[in-house]
Amino acid sequence: MKPFAWTLALLLALFAPETHAQKPGGTLRVYHRDSPASMSIHEEGTVGVLMPMMEVFNNLVVYDPHIPQNSVQSIRPDLATKWAWNAEHTALTLTLRDGVTWHDGKPFTSADVKCTFDLLTDAGKEKLRLNYRGSWWVNVSGTTTNGPHEATIHLKRRQPALLSLLATGQTPVYPCHVSPHDMRLHPIGTGPFVFQDYQPNQSIKVARNPHYWKPGRPYLDGIEYTIIPNRSTAMLAFVAGKFDMTFPNEITVPLLADLKNQAPNAVCEITPTSESIGLLINFTAPPFDNPELRRAMSLAMDRKAFVSILGQGEGNLGGAMQPGPEGVWAISDAMLATLPGYGGDIAKNREEAKAIMRRLGYGPDKRLAIKVSVRNLPVYRDPATLLIDQLKEIGIDGELETTETATWVPKLIKKDFTVAISVLGAGADDPDPTFYQNYVCGAARNYPGYCNKALDKKIEQQSMELDPDKRRQMVWEIDRTLQEERARPIIYHRRAATCWQPWVKGLTMMVNSQYNAWRMEDVWLDR
Repeated sequence: MKPFAWTLALLLALFAPETHAQKPGGTLRVYHRDSPASMSIHEEGTVGVLMPMMEVFNNLVVYDPHIPQNSVQSIRPDLATKWAWNAEHTALTLTLRDGVTWHDGKPFTSADVKCTFDLLTDAGKEKLRLNYRGSWWVNVSGTTTNGPHEATIHLKRRQPALLSLLATGQTPVYPCHVSPHDMRLHPIGTGPFVFQDYQPNQSIKVARNPHYWKPGRPYLDGIEYTIIPNRSTAMLAFVAGKFDMTFPNEITVPLLADLKNQAPNAVCEITPTSESIGLLINFTAPPFDNPELRRAMSLAMDRKAFVSILGQGEGNLGGAMQPGPEGVWAISDAMLATLPGYGGDIAKNREEAKAIMRRLGYGPDKRLAIKVSVRNLPVYRDPATLLIDQLKEIGIDGELETTETATWVPKLIKKDFTVAISVLGAGADDPDPTFYQNYVCGAARNYPGYCNKALDKKIEQQSMELDPDKRRQMVWEIDRTLQEERARPIIYHRRAATCWQPWVKGLTMMVNSQYNAWRMEDVWLDR
């Protein structure tokens, strides 16, 4: 070796970052922001259930937890060791892992895969109380088994996004022998942690699975989530060292400066939350069934002000799909700038909105009074307060109406609202779950009641397209139409921080879905 090379090698050795072997043991303490309705991932939509319960389960396939940007290329084996499509791309056959047991000791088999998809497609004897993501699986025609270690998911038409849907943390495999009722109360999984206890408004606890099929995992003895709805109280407890980690994406940019001043050694990352803050307007409730009124409300919004005030500049404007560079299906900035309400002169937009309101019979002597419904969390209340302030500019007076988490989604599904703020999370950065769940005619979570049957056909066409570049062009055109028709006006895409103490190791934050990072089997404590 040449002298220079020797010197370089010595310097690298001397100044290389210190590495540590993973230490087993210890309990990770996390504060939790609210009290979920149940512990069943398939019946809930909030990350408040997903985060602690993803640790209890496995998927057939999973996004690599160490690659921040989820994509088809980052999908890895989980309960399935390999998979293959048929020639028509209408059947996905998965070879299943042998020797895996449920937490109650019963063996995992292909029958559990079939039971899970029978539940998700409403094809089995057992029924979910609320099939929260039923629209994801409308293209599944059935599931068959070939012995205990092979299952095939059959599709009505080709759908390359199926693997992406399977990889999200929102698609765990459930056991055949445990009823949906019992899964809400005491879920049984195959994952690295065993469910211990849920006390509403108090805590959620999971413990290390000593019989986990992956040798040496997890490192932690357990994880305890303490429910503290008050954000300030929770942050002070984290600063005082009572918690090892904050709830994910819960620290707003304005609050982050205060936290870092008080806890300078904390490790904090600002990332996209994969959540869009949107405006829900009930298309079925007069006077909001009038598209001109909806147009006026959209024109009244100053989207950049939301980013500036709520995120101190941290946030992104975008359409239905997450903006780039983190979002892999993002509509282009050039196209976005041409959409109504996204660019141009805000004062001019509001003058146009006021003219619309006058044509509809409103004015200084007849203002429109509305209730703005929100889930009772700061991430909903804060943008709603700013929205109410902006709507006053065009003669609309809003009153904030708060709803607790357990009843929030049922309220929206029943369309028991006129105007609401939506925090819409993306389980997978793929057009299919976004479009089918939130925009197609009749979807349970198409809360506004928007319906464009011609667009539904285009959504189906993009879903079948195997060429990613062609599909991307189709997705952009669909997204443009959704924004032009104000199907669910997107105000902005949120960015926020997650913090943890310096002794927490092995955690990687995802940048295009906050729903896929919480298996926690590689996390350990260096203390």
